Amino acid sequence: MTRVLYLIACAAGPTQYLDQAVRLAQGRGWDVCAILTPSAAAWWEPQMEELEKLTGHPVRSRYKLPWEKDALPKADAMLVAPLSCTSLNKWGAGIADTVALGIPSEAVHMGVPVAAMPFFNQAQAAQPAVPRSVEALRSQGVRVLLGEDGYEPHPPKTGNARAFPWERALDAVEDMLPGGN
Repeated sequence: MTRVLYLIACAAGPTQYLDQAVRLAQGRGWDVCAILTPSAAAWWEPQMEELEKLTGHPVRSRYKLPWEKDALPKADAMLVAPLSCTSLNKWGAGIADTVALGIPSEAVHMGVPVAAMPFFNQAQAAQPAVPRSVEALRSQGVRVLLGEDGYEPHPPKTGNARAFPWERALDAVEDMLPGGN
């Protein structure tokens, strides 16, 4: 049976390389479903059809309407990456105003393994809300990969989006599964 991974991306630099993350996860045996924040979806709009063809699923970026059927299979795990500073703080405060935040917000309380790897700079990381948000998510069971075991915030204007450590993020998700990797 194929495992289903929801790959949830915010509008942060590495999102422009989301197709690479999809291919990496597929190479590990995952059936990948992409979910994007509205801003991330705008980035992908010119190539959305390619992303849907690559995943074999519609890409979600908005909540479904009450009469619409769920278009994605049930997730075995979720990876929110890259997680922007804005989305981190909204999620940490319990604000699920996008499907990209609402789905993992519920899933972690339904027993689905959820990991998140941020991508933002040191100036953003210095905001007092960041450690509070990280702690709020970790206390709920989200594995937030920030710091030594994940992504180290970069100096402003120096982030290398192409070098985002997708492999490390996928390793963390797989470690959270029953029986580990």
